[in-house]
Amino acid sequence: MQIVTYTLESFKIQYPLEQIAPQEEFLFIDIETTGFTAKSSSLYLIGAAFYADGVWQIRQWFCDSPAEEVSVLDAFFSFAASFTRLIHFNGNNFDLPYLLQKCQQHNLPHNFDKFEGIDLYKRISPYKAFLHVPNCKQKTLENLLGIHREDRFNGGDLIEVYCHYVENPSKDARSLLLLHNSDDMKGMLQILPLLAFYDLFNGDIRAKKVQANSYIDYNGQDRQELLMKLHLSTALPIPVANLANGCYFSAEKQDAILKAPLYEEEMKYFYSNYKDYYYLPQEDIALHKSVASFVDKSRRIQASAATCYTRKYGLFLPQWDIFIEPFFKRDYKSKEYFFELTDERKTDRVLFSRYAQYLLGKMARTY
Repeated sequence: MQIVTYTLESFKIQYPLEQIAPQEEFLFIDIETTGFTAKSSSLYLIGAAFYADGVWQIRQWFCDSPAEEVSVLDAFFSFAASFTRLIHFNGNNFDLPYLLQKCQQHNLPHNFDKFEGIDLYKRISPYKAFLHVPNCKQKTLENLLGIHREDRFNGGDLIEVYCHYVENPSKDARSLLLLHNSDDMKGMLQILPLLAFYDLFNGDIRAKKVQANSYIDYNGQDRQELLMKLHLSTALPIPVANLANGCYFSAEKQDAILKAPLYEEEMKYFYSNYKDYYYLPQEDIALHKSVASFVDKSRRIQASAATCYTRKYGLFLPQWDIFIEPFFKRDYKSKEYFFELTDERKTDRVLFSRYAQYLLGKMARTY
């Protein structure tokens, strides 16, 4: 077994990890194997990145042969015992189960029970389309951020290199194997800022300024929109712009704008207990029977679900499920929902912050 340790001089993570826990508590891990199944393949390298003595460091445990798996596992878990949080890339699906299976295979008592984990892939991949990337492979995300790698291989390419190394050890082959893993480790540290997109959709957003704008669309029609200037809890590493559901979002670092269509028209509010209402065709409204019973019978009929409504003219904002009540619709069969922008709501910054978070969530799921 060989253990290699080196420091990343002058390297700083461009994401506020300390908001989660002190940097010293985090251990980044990545493994290299000759296959996907622990029983039929070998573990030949475990890499870890960690913060100690004021600098980020990388440590690698390398098997000169498959016979050294137990030594590498024992050494790694002994080292990991001083950390409380694991960060990995798709480790929930591969790295962690593989290591546990290897421990079971060798009757070793090690586990990850005491750790809290962050799987970068699982946190970033839901926003793949929002980021305009074809997939969420680690190298794709590195390219998105303009990160340069020395390594030009993938894990599959290096299986043959390791198998040849076991038979004919060489410094060049070992260097290739170590380089691929160390670049994976450095890449994880460098794509951490993409967690800002997880924070964008799951953290707090503050509406700094809200205003209504009028404009003329490409068909020459007068339109209105609600424009919200937002402050994001975490700075985004790259500028983004997206259009979905008629809403537009643009952001750079911690400043963003979000536009939603604003409709000035007549909408309908539908009562749920239509059996308790009469519909007045001439007035085109429904009245509760306690009131409508005084209306001439010739001017009223039993309300149905589709006619049990009252009409309201005002300013309305869209919602795609029942976010704010009372909700309005254009007609009974419509699947579009709206809520009224009342005078009271126009000054409610907390409401607009919640609405911005709601819209972003809908935009992310639209892609």
